[in-house]
Amino acid sequence: MVETMNTAELDAIAQKMVADGKGILAADESTGTIQKRFDAIGVENTEDNRRDYRELMFRTTPAMRDYISGVILFDETIRQKAKDGTPLVQLIEAAGAIPGIKVDAGAKPLPFCPGETITEGLDGLGGRLKDYYKLGARFAKWRAVIDIGAGIPSYTAIRANAHALARYAALCQENQIVPIVEPEVLMDGDHDIARCYDVTEWTLKTVFEELYYQRVRLEGMVLKPNMIVPGKKSASKVAVEEVAEKTVRVLKACVPSAVPGIAFLSGGQSDEEATAHLDAMVKQGGLPWKLTYSYGRALQAAPQKAWSGKAENVGAAQSAFTHRARMNSLAALGQWSAEQERKQAA
Repeated sequence: MVETMNTAELDAIAQKMVADGKGILAADESTGTIQKRFDAIGVENTEDNRRDYRELMFRTTPAMRDYISGVILFDETIRQKAKDGTPLVQLIEAAGAIPGIKVDAGAKPLPFCPGETITEGLDGLGGRLKDYYKLGARFAKWRAVIDIGAGIPSYTAIRANAHALARYAALCQENQIVPIVEPEVLMDGDHDIARCYDVTEWTLKTVFEELYYQRVRLEGMVLKPNMIVPGKKSASKVAVEEVAEKTVRVLKACVPSAVPGIAFLSGGQSDEEATAHLDAMVKQGGLPWKLTYSYGRALQAAPQKAWSGKAENVGAAQSAFTHRARMNSLAALGQWSAEQERKQAA
């Protein structure tokens, strides 16, 4: 049990999570979510297959060592052992990355707010964090979901989710775990980029207000926001430069410079879109915080397809994972280009 918060250790872990040229692998899909991923590649969703797939990534030495700072795990995965009996957490640590854990219980319908959700999981969280710390977790993740639609989001949804995020973050720091604070404004609707900007600004300002009220140490956390993009059903198309400019602008308006780093979610963008947008933001320069990636599907879609559940495809899957991790590492350094992407993929 951690009696007092070691702020120096928390800050150091947060800094390591956003180290230059490194990002966070989001491998925390629930059993239900990975079912959809496996269905797409014709793989049965068994515990062994989930372990084998994640093990192949954690054993991808070049990618894990050079481009991945931390890995967000699901409850099942943080307790699993590799085929040879080595705990998966130890594989991550051996590669020099930090094990992390998803701790929320998912988004549930928000009473009296049709079409909106509240993320649950605060009950008993302090005790679970102590257990996860013993299992090796040094950071955690909690995702709040903000949808854009007719008449939404409401003040109620934004305030309730921001409050829950802040309470989660405070509990994490009390238990010597760095919180990833993830307020995701979804890109599922038909809204334009200006609407995404306005809702993201509202959300982020509310989140940081609640973090202040809950006395969360900003130096010992990492923000995981969406980028400013139009909805997937929107007729409007925007250039990479506009996404980068608007995203950086809203972050400068809302995120205190004490936050060590911002690790973006990909949020349904294609692999290359997520990489290109990150690169364009970093190239703007003069930012008070590090910018990097905390991608799930945008890092994993290619290796999943290459693997397809076959042992003989492990090498190809690891190569695909290394490629995507390297491209995102270059983007986090502001050194990526579409030409380099094609050359490296060839």
